[in-house]
Amino acid sequence: MLNSTSEAQGSTSSQSGRVDSINEYEKGTSLWSDAWLRLKKNPLALTGLGFLVFIALACLCTPWIAPYGYEEQNLLLGASPPSPQHWLGTDTFGRDLLTRILYGGRVSLMVGLIATSVALLIGVTWGAIAGFVGGKVDAVMMRLVDIIYALPFMIFIVLLMVVFGRNLWLLFFAIGAVEWLTMARIVRGQVQSLKEQEFVEAAISIGLSKWAIIRRHLIPNALGPVIVYTTLTIPSVMLLEAFLSFLGLGIQPPQSSWGLLISYGVESMEEYPWLLIYPGLTLTLTLFALNFLGDGLRDALDVRASKD
Repeated sequence: MLNSTSEAQGSTSSQSGRVDSINEYEKGTSLWSDAWLRLKKNPLALTGLGFLVFIALACLCTPWIAPYGYEEQNLLLGASPPSPQHWLGTDTFGRDLLTRILYGGRVSLMVGLIATSVALLIGVTWGAIAGFVGGKVDAVMMRLVDIIYALPFMIFIVLLMVVFGRNLWLLFFAIGAVEWLTMARIVRGQVQSLKEQEFVEAAISIGLSKWAIIRRHLIPNALGPVIVYTTLTIPSVMLLEAFLSFLGLGIQPPQSSWGLLISYGVESMEEYPWLLIYPGLTLTLTLFALNFLGDGLRDALDVRASKD
């Protein structure tokens, strides 16, 4: 009798264990949880993320951690190589280069984030509407994209800067206004494949408006490629700002950016090479980190990737 009771209890506990295992299996994980698990297995992506967090915090806390004032000069010192007092040396006006790089990073990172946000807002909205509505609306909207693609966007930015003046915020929006085209094409393609899915048909059947379907169903499900392209757009925007500053059309003194510091460094690279090496190295490492993170996100958000 006791043996029968113990066997029954053992059988019950075994069945309970199997039920728990089945429930855990059926519960599953979300796309974002799987993506994070895969991203953690990518050392280059994690290294890039760590460097970006470090450089962003350093630039954000610059007023409290910078060794010298932003405009503090020592004309008697002039351009001097790295030393215990000035870890990265000074420029021709005796200003601490490390301080200038930290303050310049605030502008460069801000350009990357704000201009990319403008590109995202325009590109995602434009592409989602074109892809979902389709027909003549899609044809007209995408032909406009093709026309703008054919225009030399650098000339467009230069004209904006000449007509409206060299304003920092105008620079942010001008760069963002020419970087949304590829994003629009990516989102349009994603939306065209998603709008045939059953959940979209269900949303239409219950009477949701087109804008509600786009905002609540299509755009959230197209975020994977959007996030990946965003991490690749930020370095592109930062390089564009650096190029404009190098030409004298971007950030103007007394403000500074990594591109402007590189421009100054090129002018005196033979006599004072550290003025070019350190700003250039900072920009290069940041761009590498963004690209490593972008590659890692692309692999992590691939729905065909293994869930091992």
